[in-house]
Amino acid sequence: MATVTFQGAERVYPGSTTPAVDDLDLEIADGEFMVLVGPSGCGKSTSLRMLAGLEEVTDGKILIGDRDITHVAPKDRDIAMVFQNYALYPHMSVAENMAFSLKMAKVGKEEREQRVAEAARLLDLSEYLDRKPKALSGGQRQRVAMGRAIVRQPQVFCMDEPLSNLDAKLRVSTRTQIAALQQRLGVTTVYVTHDQVEAMTMGDRVAVMKDGVLQQVDTPLALYDRPVNLFVAGFIGSPAMNLLSARPGEHGGARIGEYEVPIDREASSRMSGDITVGVRPEAWRLVDPSDGGLPVQVTVVEELGADAYIYGTCGVEGAPSSVVVRIDSRRHHQKGDTVHVTTDPAHVHVFDTVTGERLSA
Repeated sequence: MATVTFQGAERVYPGSTTPAVDDLDLEIADGEFMVLVGPSGCGKSTSLRMLAGLEEVTDGKILIGDRDITHVAPKDRDIAMVFQNYALYPHMSVAENMAFSLKMAKVGKEEREQRVAEAARLLDLSEYLDRKPKALSGGQRQRVAMGRAIVRQPQVFCMDEPLSNLDAKLRVSTRTQIAALQQRLGVTTVYVTHDQVEAMTMGDRVAVMKDGVLQQVDTPLALYDRPVNLFVAGFIGSPAMNLLSARPGEHGGARIGEYEVPIDREASSRMSGDITVGVRPEAWRLVDPSDGGLPVQVTVVEELGADAYIYGTCGVEGAPSSVVVRIDSRRHHQKGDTVHVTTDPAHVHVFDTVTGERLSA
């Protein structure tokens, strides 16, 4: 069983008093695609490198299956790493690059060639096996790096932002290929990215980190629908969730200026003092000005074909400088228009402003 378990894993760099990774408890199932995501410096790459043996674990332990690999040499961990910069040997052909680790492990020539041919077929690289890396595109080089990992037939793949050097269009197609390939191979995979869209579209589960601390781990949809705190709410989702400062209202809602946002009973019974209300762009709905609602003056309209996003300001105390509303693109709104929006209690996320804790059910 190639499960991966972090048990209270910690990494403190020499000269620092603050852990780069602090008391990480995380279980990754056999064959699971786990994505570690968070802003720069949150500890996600350090966690991956601890698993790969490239960073020392200063406290706690890491297991693969039932085997404690905390202090095992990297070469003996049965892990294959895919780096951000490909790390290909420029003087070797694609086939030689892919077979290099097998050659070092003294795998026979016939088996090496068989494994390389099989990986090349999976990755559509068969016609490029005799080329040098300089003759390949960025996407093809990344596939060669993937192939080099695949031929080793490891228990665990570790991928450290492997798509960050690709252009936007190629990144979209390649992430689909990686997710499909991982599902076909069934190898436990730990994937690091700072791109939350990448995390949401690729992972079976996603672990969100901040300042070395695991904030939440769940399926992409659960993270989106029920973030446990303000950080996760603001980080997951594109465009980001609208976060509005509010105070308890007179009718059990959350008051933003003169507008009272309806909220669920659970949040209403738990809130006191300053609160923050979160509303996804698609959760707003347009209403007639006579029905009240939050006024939003349109500053930008993004037309995306099926949908459109309105970016505007509402001039209401507690509202952010920009409010984002998703609308049907066939509803024509121009810069300078004022629209009124409201939402339903089921779509409102309520957080304690001071602690960041979720108050909604």
